[in-house]
Amino acid sequence: MTERFTGSFTQQEPIPEEAIEAALAVLRHGRLHRYNVTEGELGETALLEQEFAAQTGAKYCLAVASGGYAMATAMRAVGVKPGDAVLTNAFTLAPVPGAIASVNARPVFVGVTEELTIDLDDLAAKADQAKVLLLSHMRGHLCDMDRLMEICDAAGVTVIEDCAHTMGAAWRGVPSGRQGAFGCYSCQTYKHVNSGEGGLLITDDEELAAKAVMLSGSYMLYERHLAAPGPEVFERIKYHTPNVSGRMDNLRASILRPQLKDLDRQVARWNERYQALEAGLRDIPGLTVIERPAEESYVGSSIQFLLLDWTPKAVQEVIARCAARGVELKWFGADEPAGFTSRYDSWRYAQSERMPASDRVLTGIVDMRVPLTFSLDDCAVIARIIRAEVSAVHQSQP
Repeated sequence: MTERFTGSFTQQEPIPEEAIEAALAVLRHGRLHRYNVTEGELGETALLEQEFAAQTGAKYCLAVASGGYAMATAMRAVGVKPGDAVLTNAFTLAPVPGAIASVNARPVFVGVTEELTIDLDDLAAKADQAKVLLLSHMRGHLCDMDRLMEICDAAGVTVIEDCAHTMGAAWRGVPSGRQGAFGCYSCQTYKHVNSGEGGLLITDDEELAAKAVMLSGSYMLYERHLAAPGPEVFERIKYHTPNVSGRMDNLRASILRPQLKDLDRQVARWNERYQALEAGLRDIPGLTVIERPAEESYVGSSIQFLLLDWTPKAVQEVIARCAARGVELKWFGADEPAGFTSRYDSWRYAQSERMPASDRVLTGIVDMRVPLTFSLDDCAVIARIIRAEVSAVHQSQP
């Protein structure tokens, strides 16, 4: 009998009871707005910021409406102006070039390696084309951050880290988001903490932090922040920084605080599932497993593999055969974007030159979510199905 997987690739775990109770408390008193507090009360948003700053070791933190808003705010704060070039990954998701476009800047795409990280040789070659790199740790894969920072520091390039897929990850023990001028995180449902939508950004730079707070709509109430610089820093910038209102509300912050306390345990659970899948995908003819470097501490909330140099028809056959058995795989090689699987040549508002080496990698990328609703037995079933279908299609190729 042919195995079939019957689970859901989009079903998340329930919100924890502690978070539900915290949300109900906010709903009962009705003070949802980020600055709506009673005398002596510390708002949920301010507490979230304080706690996430401590958790990451950052001096300052700002909670905002989305990961995309966090990236746009970071770019505005570091001085990106309309028409400026901003370096970013060719392998990323649409909100990253979208954030660049939202500040009327121009993406300059940098290639991707077979390890699914930014091509550092290509970055070094293009570093003189822009003053800012919006670095996407796409699908949780961390590049050699030591070399990346050496390249960018030497070229005078400011790094903003998109950590949507690396909350809880680290490079050589340094938390993801702590090496650039800003680290930006997402709290969208399919990320590592779930408030439906939301974002966080961290920095150690007091002036950048103050600008971000003002941009997020402080209405001169910056003294109510617990993870922001002192008032003297705001005095320097408050009349020159526009309000682009987007700080997180107290309701979403209340949902996130208990989840962040539990992040380490959740990361361990994701990695158990990732490692079970990875073990099941090894040694399949024609399939390349992405090897994780020893310096990287990752979060296995999704898994990727490569079908390098396969024809598009053969890859599509694998996707279809797995789908017929209940396994939802996404492919980054299609000519037309489908769902979230767009790529650099899909974003026609951003002109780009062809990158043949990166195109080869992108055409081979197969991607799969790893929800915590999966059991380890589920992961074993999924791996067996992928093994069987990849092997069947590979054997049928001329």
